[in-house]
Amino acid sequence: MFNRLFGKPKQEANALATLEKLSETLEMLEKKENVLVKKASAEVEKAKEFTRVKNKRAAIQCLKRKRLYEQQVEQLGNFQLRIHDQMIMLEGAKATTETVDALRTGASAMKAMQKATNIDDVDKTMDDINEQTENMKQIQEALSTPIGAAADFDEDELEAELEELESAELEEQLLQPASTTPAAPVSIPSGRVPARPVPQKRTAEEDELTALQAEMAL
Repeated sequence: MFNRLFGKPKQEANALATLEKLSETLEMLEKKENVLVKKASAEVEKAKEFTRVKNKRAAIQCLKRKRLYEQQVEQLGNFQLRIHDQMIMLEGAKATTETVDALRTGASAMKAMQKATNIDDVDKTMDDINEQTENMKQIQEALSTPIGAAADFDEDELEAELEELESAELEEQLLQPASTTPAAPVSIPSGRVPARPVPQKRTAEEDELTALQAEMAL
């Protein structure tokens, strides 16, 4: 049990420690490589100086040391390449392990949830819900059914009576005289003179009535 509890963190700690160790080693090799490159360049400069003074033997010795340095630089480069490869593989293995652990944890959680949820309990719960829904429908239908005197009313008779009332109301509206609304006063803007009404042509009967009124006045 304790191995299960503490094994994985210990493995993860070991992986991190290994990666850190590899990184430190890689940094150390890079520093050595830089030193050797500088030494090789220095030997080249020394060989040039000996060549100027016609010291061929010393110049050749400088070139030999330069090649030895270059061989060590190449060897250090191979070491760095191997360490890089090891770090990449270790990081990939670590990512794979973490992924598998996460999937395993998810599967365990899913399994526990499935154990807590029984299919028979789900079916029983759904049956109870359907039964309660059906009971509620029956209760609502019973409450909406007319009772007492209202249950004896004939819907067709009520519809016919309503149509008669509507017809009588329409007939009453048609018989009412049309209401005349007084003409609204016309407002004349200030500064304007209202136009005089155009005199209408008088009929012969109106002329005779006017003459008779004048005679009676005399």
